[in-house]
Amino acid sequence: MSLKPGMITMNCVDPQELAKWWADVLGSKIAKDHGDFVIVEAQPVPMGFQRVPEKPQGKNHVHVDFAAPPGTGQAEEVERLVALGARIVDKHSIPGLTWTVLQDPAGNEFCVH
Repeated sequence: MSLKPGMITMNCVDPQELAKWWADVLGSKIAKDHGDFVIVEAQPVPMGFQRVPEKPQGKNHVHVDFAAPPGTGQAEEVERLVALGARIVDKHSIPGLTWTVLQDPAGNEFCVH
């Protein structure tokens, strides 16, 4: 038997606001709102947003990587996310893979390739 991903959880000051942002970005919806913990339907696993008293400081030790949808280029998807409120942090490239590091409105980093 092995572990399987069950949920990706992000700490944040305002879980309702950040969950709504991610639901919009993912074309999804909020599945459950427990006040201090909000769950967004997402594929392949749901995303949770958990209230903490402080904003993130420094670089995330774990982050989520997303692939641009089929038929959409990475640059086009990054442009869409920035229009929705994400901020570009950096861009990287290795042979066969290029990705952009972004921050959501709460400062959590994620990547799009």
